[in-house]
Amino acid sequence: MKYAATDAVTKIAALKKRLKIIQGGSSAGKTIAILLILIDRAQRTGGKLFSVVSETFPHLAKGAIRDFLSIMNAHGYYDDARWNRTEHVYTFETGSRIEFFSADSPDKVRGPRRDTLFINECNNVSHETFTQLSIRTNDDIFLDYNPVSEFWVHTDIIPEREHDFLVLTYKDNQALSKNIVDEIESRRGNKYFWRVFGEGLLGEVEGRVYTDWRIVDDLPHEARLARRGLDFGYTNDPSAMVEIYEYDGGIILDEVFYQRGMSNRQIADAVNARPDGGVLTVADSAEPKSIDELRSLGVNVIGSQKGPGSVMHGIQKVRGMRVSVTKRSVNVIREYRNYLFLTDKDGRITNEPDHAFSHSMDAVRYGVERLEGGPREAVRVPASVPNAYSYRAMRTARPKV
Repeated sequence: MKYAATDAVTKIAALKKRLKIIQGGSSAGKTIAILLILIDRAQRTGGKLFSVVSETFPHLAKGAIRDFLSIMNAHGYYDDARWNRTEHVYTFETGSRIEFFSADSPDKVRGPRRDTLFINECNNVSHETFTQLSIRTNDDIFLDYNPVSEFWVHTDIIPEREHDFLVLTYKDNQALSKNIVDEIESRRGNKYFWRVFGEGLLGEVEGRVYTDWRIVDDLPHEARLARRGLDFGYTNDPSAMVEIYEYDGGIILDEVFYQRGMSNRQIADAVNARPDGGVLTVADSAEPKSIDELRSLGVNVIGSQKGPGSVMHGIQKVRGMRVSVTKRSVNVIREYRNYLFLTDKDGRITNEPDHAFSHSMDAVRYGVERLEGGPREAVRVPASVPNAYSYRAMRTARPKV
C-alpha cells in the first residue's frame, strides 16, 4: 500500500522559506510527510545531499530510517544495491543521496556541508547541535517536534529568525486508521494531553509524571542487574520488558522488548535467552494466568503489588531514585517524555497517570517496587523445570538498516 498524499504533505510542501518549523501533535504524519518530500526531491534533482538527523542512532533506526525504508518499498522505489547499510546512505539514480546520522556523532555534526537538512524531533537535540548543522546547510532546513514544553525553537529561533511555522494535528493525516483516531480523541478529557497531542499546541511541563532522567550511552561494566519489570500486552497494547540495573547509588533502565502480539512463550524465550536470565521478573499481577504460564516455562517471575494507592506509591518510589536510561531504549525514553497525569473536569492534575505511554513505565514501576526493602528473592523456579526453548534476545536482533 502506497503512502497517501495527506494534508500534512500538502501543507509542508507549500512552505517557501529556508527554515521550516513543523510543530505537531500525535500521529500528525510530520515525519512521513517530510521524508516523502525529501524522496521526491532526490528523485527529481541530481547530485544533492539530504541529511536526516535525530538524537541517537537507535532513535533513527526505529523511527526515520524504518519509515524511509517502508516508504521506498511501498512505492517500489527501493533498490538494495543503492542502500549502504554501513554508512546509512541511500543513493538515487539521479546521484542525489539521503543520509542518516545521529546528533551524538560530533564528527558528523561538524562534518561536510549538505544541501537540505531535516532534524527529526529537534526538541531532543541541543541548540548548539542545530547551529553546527545549520551553518553547514546550503538550502532548506526542516525541524519537527511535539510541543511537550518550550525549548530553543521557541526562545531562540522563532523570535530571531525568518521562518515558516506550521502546526499539524492528527486531522491532517488522512492515512490514520479509525482505531488510532478514536484512541486520540478518547483523551479529550485530559487537558494537557489534548493540548499537546490532540491540538499540537505548546504544553506545560507540570503534567509529566517523571522528569530529570539522564540518557546514557551504554551500561557501565560495574552495573548490576537487579530486577526485570514486565507489562503484558497483546493486540492493542505492546508487551514491554525493562531491565533495572543498580549502579553508583542510582538505577539504569535498559529496554529488552516493546512489541505487540507476543505470546507468553515468546516472552519466556526472550527472558531465558538473556544473560542472568534467572534474575527476578516482576510482572503485572492483573494477569495471574500469564504469570503461571511463564513460571512453567522457566521464568523466575512474581506478580506486582496491587491495592489502593499502589500505583502512586510505586511512582513516588521511582521519583525518589536517580534514574538513567540507555540510549538504545527508544520506547522507554519516548514514554518517559510523554507519560502524563490525567486532569479532572476543571483541568486540575490528578494523581492518576494516563494509560497512553504507560507500558514501559508500568514495567519500570513493577520492577522498582521490589528494590530497597522489598523481598530480594521470591518464587525461584524449580530446577526440574527446563528452559526448553531457544530464542535470540530481541534487543540483540538489530534491524537491517
